[in-house]
Amino acid sequence: MPMDVEEVDAFVAGLDGCRRRRADGRTGWYVDGLLVVRPDAPGTILVRVDSAQREQLLARHPETFGVPPKWEAHEKVQATLDGDADAIREAITMAWERQRTARAEEERP
Repeated sequence: MPMDVEEVDAFVAGLDGCRRRRADGRTGWYVDGLLVVRPDAPGTILVRVDSAQREQLLARHPETFGVPPKWEAHEKVQATLDGDADAIREAITMAWERQRTARAEEERP
């Protein structure tokens, strides 16, 4: 079943510490200033994942995830909201966990 941005917002609102905000004129969801997910081209979102996670998502759900040329050098994957909603939630959760871990590691003495 397809998702829309409002459903992404509702899902992300349930992730501890993840907040919606505007940065550089764009709405996105962040953990302590680190991007988790944001809308991209119409009908898509951009999810912040590392390269291994991105390759895993692309292999398992090629109908849902892709990497447009402009994002190839970035640790991000584009998800079409018409794709697999469970896979999109999985990717967002990966991104959230990654950013929480990154922030926690920065705060260690």
